[in-house]
Amino acid sequence: MSVNAGEAVLGGGGVGLGRVRQMWHLIEPLHAVLYYAPEVFEEAAALGFDVGDRWPSYFPLRAAPLGAVGSERVASAFYSFSPRMVAEHMDRAWRTAEPGKVLGARGRGIDRAYRAIFGDRVDSPELAEAAALARRAAESVNTAGRPLAAANAELSWPEAPHQQLWHAATILREHRGDGHLAALLVAGLDPVESLVSFAAIGAASVERFVSRGWNAGEWAAASERLVARGLLAADGTATDAGRALRQEVERHTDELAAAPWRALGPDDTGRLADLLGEFWVAVLGSGLLPSETTLGIGKV
Repeated sequence: MSVNAGEAVLGGGGVGLGRVRQMWHLIEPLHAVLYYAPEVFEEAAALGFDVGDRWPSYFPLRAAPLGAVGSERVASAFYSFSPRMVAEHMDRAWRTAEPGKVLGARGRGIDRAYRAIFGDRVDSPELAEAAALARRAAESVNTAGRPLAAANAELSWPEAPHQQLWHAATILREHRGDGHLAALLVAGLDPVESLVSFAAIGAASVERFVSRGWNAGEWAAASERLVARGLLAADGTATDAGRALRQEVERHTDELAAAPWRALGPDDTGRLADLLGEFWVAVLGSGLLPSETTLGIGKV
């Protein structure tokens, strides 16, 4: 369940948890272009990656800031993906192209994709202002205990405002994602349980969640564990306790994601939200992103 913008206010910056959630909703699609844009696929294919399906390029594109790490560390950072699925793609990723080349490809791909999506607005003063505000928020993040946020924050900032906007969005969404994993750990939800419990509250279809590589036996075993905890009913739907736990996970995630917006302040955060609106609409209107994702945006 989403939190209303004025429902909870964090100390110091006066930014409500509803605003924190809104900023995620606005920023997530700006980042996610990386995994769906044909321009990015073309750059990945030029390096030798199979782009017939999005997963062979997804894993190295997202993991490249970590360096030439193995599949176990990638699975740890990505959490909800089956380690088998991660290994399937990561065990050969750096033999196809080393991380530095993958980072170059994603930068070129995003440059081209944003130009295609935003058109003349890519050079607008509004985008430049949004990029500057988003960068301020991203540069304020505390990356302790947040491996993906830290890895992206360590990269050099690109010069063009539209590429700065994407880089800032990436740092901020990985900062939130790292915090979300901490919230799941506190809730006692292992990787597959986190998906089963999310499907149980209707965040997305079971089929969408199963795309993360867990087999039927693993899904069923996780369901049994959640039934035993009183979080899941026998028919696979969440109990009141299960819904309450997922709501607590989302609240905790919002709290852990609030610091950059508190640092930016309520006025500038609100200004950024206003500026991002047209670019968010453009990304959604491009038709690149799927209508259903495992993130539960708009449903939790």
